[in-house]
Amino acid sequence: MTDAEAAAAYDCLYSEMKEAYANTRIPATRNWRAWATQFSTTPYVSATHGGRYVMNYSNTMGARAYGEYEEMTEMPRSSVLIKDSFSANADGTLSVGPLFLMEKMGPGFNAETADWRYYMFTPDGSLFGVTGGQNSAGLAFCHECHAAMEDNDHMWFLPEEYRVSN
Repeated sequence: MTDAEAAAAYDCLYSEMKEAYANTRIPATRNWRAWATQFSTTPYVSATHGGRYVMNYSNTMGARAYGEYEEMTEMPRSSVLIKDSFSANADGTLSVGPLFLMEKMGPGFNAETADWRYYMFTPDGSLFGVTGGQNSAGLAFCHECHAAMEDNDHMWFLPEEYRVSN
């Protein structure tokens, strides 16, 4: 899929994503594009998120630090990062994917996750898991992968060619 096709697919699926993710009980997942800063210019394939197309967003608290990308050393407490997603199947059909959310908690929340709380919501808005809560073990892959980026507060950054310019 070309970048233009990925952008068109995202635009086509956005209302379905918005409706699905609004079914969660987490306020940050409701209409995230209205309150969040967008960091990806177009959807891109994320191997670490199941080969799905994703877009990156941050709340105001985290936007400045996240926008520094590899120069960033620590995200502020209460930062919220969101990746919405979709799949493009081999037969050409598109489908809403999970919503991934990271929230920087206060010191002492969870040393193993560098005080990050990870959430993953299924395409119907159901909670798949949350750090320290429902199916926490099912999200272990999140913090295990992110731990490789210890020097950047466990943050991976999107490919440079898909970054919004600062």
